[in-house]
Amino acid sequence: MKDTEQKTVGLTTRQGHPVYDNQNTRSVGERGPLVLEDYHFLEKMTHFDRERIPERVVHARGTAAHGVFVPTGKMGDEPIDKYTRAKVFRAGTETPIFLRFSTVIHGGHSPETLRDPRGFAIKFYTEDGNWDLVGNNLKVFFIRDPIKFPDMVHAFKPDPVHNRQDMNRFFDFISMSPESTHMVTWLFSPWGIPASYREMQGSGVNTYKLVNADGSTVLCKFHFQPRLGVRNLTQEQAEQIQAKNFNHATGDLYDAIARGEFPEWDVFIQIMDDNAHPELDWDPLDVTKLWPEDQFPLRHVGHIQLNRNPADFHNEVEQVAFGTGVLVDGIDFSEDKLLQGRTFAYSDTQRYRVGPNYLQLPINAPRCPFATNQRGGQMSYRVDGADQGTDPHVNYEPSNFNGLHEQKRAGPAPKSHVEGDVVRQKISRTNDFAQAGERYRSFEDWEREELIANLVGALSGCAEVIQSKMIAHFTKADPDYGRRVAEGLGRGEERLDAAE
Repeated sequence: MKDTEQKTVGLTTRQGHPVYDNQNTRSVGERGPLVLEDYHFLEKMTHFDRERIPERVVHARGTAAHGVFVPTGKMGDEPIDKYTRAKVFRAGTETPIFLRFSTVIHGGHSPETLRDPRGFAIKFYTEDGNWDLVGNNLKVFFIRDPIKFPDMVHAFKPDPVHNRQDMNRFFDFISMSPESTHMVTWLFSPWGIPASYREMQGSGVNTYKLVNADGSTVLCKFHFQPRLGVRNLTQEQAEQIQAKNFNHATGDLYDAIARGEFPEWDVFIQIMDDNAHPELDWDPLDVTKLWPEDQFPLRHVGHIQLNRNPADFHNEVEQVAFGTGVLVDGIDFSEDKLLQGRTFAYSDTQRYRVGPNYLQLPINAPRCPFATNQRGGQMSYRVDGADQGTDPHVNYEPSNFNGLHEQKRAGPAPKSHVEGDVVRQKISRTNDFAQAGERYRSFEDWEREELIANLVGALSGCAEVIQSKMIAHFTKADPDYGRRVAEGLGRGEERLDAAE
């Protein structure tokens, strides 16, 4: 990237409208929810969802397996129905699942040893319809507002001119997004390259709500811990593996299942009361933050096992389609802005990438009876509900005749009261650096050394202004953190004087 004296044009929408705020979606108050009339966000996100064909824009490189979820019927020591009426958590049930692992940024045939978050996406084929839980291995994310997502991916993807990935582009975006400091600290540490998918943790990342039989709600997060233990690779170890095998994670998972060594993960839920929690110095809806386990303990709710490999990679692994809006009764949305933005984007992407009838494919279709009045569209090959005994002439609702009709709820709908000014506004409790500093101090000495070496190596080719901002961010997280990065870059006197 070169400095230029040329006059630049201000950012606009495709309609030519000036963009005054490209950092925050329009929402009801600073905490959300979002409003649908945010044309700038909708235009930006819908175009972004259609940027690649047919490969996924993100999470292109992946593998998957079939398995089962076995719940305990409890949340820790308490009956789980105290918190949720979702049948998938009832004791004595087993729910079929399909779990896809992936790298995020790199292409479909890229090495699996690259430093990148790993996707962890599960489709639960429950008796009440599908439940998709789409997350990653690092429990946090780079950004908290979905309007920044296309820009983030553009910065991480190859340069549009010479088609090479460039740390200058990556850290240019990161240096202007201080909320990314926590995720970057995870990513460039030894936790940034899992040794295998069987030894990788998973997390839903976003905040959801659990709904019980009375309609009462609690905020929650979902986590998965591998029973084999968590194991990661140093940069040197990853390079040694990549020199011989760039499919190591896919091969390890497939071969283990073929041998009958079925990997398992314990499933945990964190909960907190459903309110804004003003006593905390961070917002519980902020996906750049962890919920400290000493305050909000992990509560065991069951385990998953993977026990069958796909019969066909394309039909199952490539065409499986996940969406964060695919929830079952007893699990609901929170006001988390990123979750709401993803809920629109994910399913919109699937309709484009796989087609409007992607849910008719066996890997995506519910295992329970389902019937809609949706008709036609590209590649339609069946009529939803044709075997339900209803009048095929009545493809609408309501009707006086024998058509489909509304069903009764299992319990009261959760209530959510929202009021406020419609604004584009950052949340007030950003606290972008505290948890990054806590993470740095929690590392063992060798992990801190690996983190610093990886960051110095990545930042060494970046412009000085980017280095200065990153040094400032790391120093705000922890003075020793910033000092060591600065010294590694030959800028030992520089600390907090970088521009915000």
